[in-house]
Amino acid sequence: MKLALAQLNPVIGDLDGNSEKIFEVCEEIKDKDVDLVITPELSLIGYPPKDLLFNPRLFEEEKDVLNKLSKRLSDLSQNLSVLIGIAEPTPDIEIPKLYNSVVLLEKSTWRIVARKQLLPTYDVFDEKRYFRSAENTSILSFNFQKKLWKIGITICEDIWVEQNLQNEKILGKDPLKFLENEKLDLLINLSASPFIESKSLIRQRIAAKAAMRLSCPVIYVNQVGGNDELIFDGSSFALNKEGELKQELPSFKESVGLCDISSLKQQPSILSKYPTSQEVIFRALVLGVKDYARKCNFHSAVIGLSGGIDSALVATIAVAALGISKVHAILMPSPWSSAGSVKDATTLANRLGINHQKIPISNVMNSFNDVLSNSIWGIPTGITAENLQSRIRGTILMAIANQKKHLLLSTGNKSELAVGYCTLYGDMNGGLSVIGDLYKTSVFDLCDWIDSESSSSCRNDFSLPEKGELISSEIRDKPPSAELRPEQLDSDSLPEYSILDQILKGLIEQHLPTEVLIEKGFDKKIVHKVANLLKNAEFKRYQAPPLLKISNQAFGSGWKKPIASGQIL
Repeated sequence: MKLALAQLNPVIGDLDGNSEKIFEVCEEIKDKDVDLVITPELSLIGYPPKDLLFNPRLFEEEKDVLNKLSKRLSDLSQNLSVLIGIAEPTPDIEIPKLYNSVVLLEKSTWRIVARKQLLPTYDVFDEKRYFRSAENTSILSFNFQKKLWKIGITICEDIWVEQNLQNEKILGKDPLKFLENEKLDLLINLSASPFIESKSLIRQRIAAKAAMRLSCPVIYVNQVGGNDELIFDGSSFALNKEGELKQELPSFKESVGLCDISSLKQQPSILSKYPTSQEVIFRALVLGVKDYARKCNFHSAVIGLSGGIDSALVATIAVAALGISKVHAILMPSPWSSAGSVKDATTLANRLGINHQKIPISNVMNSFNDVLSNSIWGIPTGITAENLQSRIRGTILMAIANQKKHLLLSTGNKSELAVGYCTLYGDMNGGLSVIGDLYKTSVFDLCDWIDSESSSSCRNDFSLPEKGELISSEIRDKPPSAELRPEQLDSDSLPEYSILDQILKGLIEQHLPTEVLIEKGFDKKIVHKVANLLKNAEFKRYQAPPLLKISNQAFGSGWKKPIASGQIL
């Protein structure tokens, strides 16, 4: 039996466009003796569709699209079958009113062949809001060369019966248990599993356990592409019944892989080709920016370039994602901006080859001071004056973005967002936060890698200069500063980032109580200060732009802390 693993990048809600993608795959492989095409979870509507699923018209359109697609596929080939993920309305009026299902298209018809059983509600997932759990695991009987193949069909979480990233599993039936005595010829998993660093290898381990448990090969087809804050890396694969990796599709791009199950046992095992840590983060963020812009109909981006490391990194990612001509940088020096920072920003823009413009804000600051001095009984000082500079810059950037129809990319990092070291309606302005899930120390690490020789092949893939520094040692070695007052350093207000980020990881990603962090050796005053800053900045994070998720605990839809609450230390 020959399969086509169709690793697709859908646009959520674009049923016609997603249907056309599936048809194009079938057209591409129609003469390659493929028996079955496998697409990802909810491939017809895209994942995650969220509250689009509450629109009843969607399902009439879905049915119409399936009817048309099945007819087109039959005209294309009578021997080709396709598995497609859909949202299936239930026959009753009880809530939830949908199943997360799989249909089989063959010979001008389509039918439901599987429904998802384990519905995740942790982190960014909220599937029980929309779907109800299926009662049983599905087995597809598939005729191939006069033999009836028994194929188990599972959907994403259904094979995660061992553990998730937190060593937990969803309460409920074990979808694989029903299959243990069925002597399957093959297990297929249609998935939409978001990217987290090293998750590809975890998926392979989970699938390998399923292969050995059921003593059959496993085919895992994952969605690829960016959808809002989530990035899907693809990395689809095929395992033999011993759980050995026999085939792997590329990460972070659409791909179609052909796999002959009948000869899978004879093929040599391979090692995963997943990129190294820094490269995988860079490729993920590039894809996230590229797809967010494309799917939101933005054709260009604007960035406030300060001469600091955060904006330098965002500018580099933006160029890799959108191209040199589509990225515009605005330099907005104030009286407190150092000559070195202005020079570094200009040099970086020239090195990247992007259009850039300098708009000094001193006169605007004076105008605001004149207006506000009559309202607040004096010229703004302290934090008020510092935030005012940031808000002037944010207003200028938003005006340019509106006028030129650019996507404004926010340049703040996770450390700043965590402790509130950022300004609402200022540097937090933007349509997308590119590095909002990267701690400051991670920003330095990624920039060090970009400027190293080991990044040359990756840089070449994105039309960036292969050799030489991009970010530059001048920017990488500069002590972090917002430059909103004379000789200001981030360390005036915050612990050193090497300490701050370790504490933040404990509080945010490991959910450790403060006393545990203190027991680990962190200074008690610093720990309590950071914990209070984290809590008190919650109102800012509620108003932040969407950020690209790359960690197992990002701010955004997977972070649901109340704004008004008592502090639990």
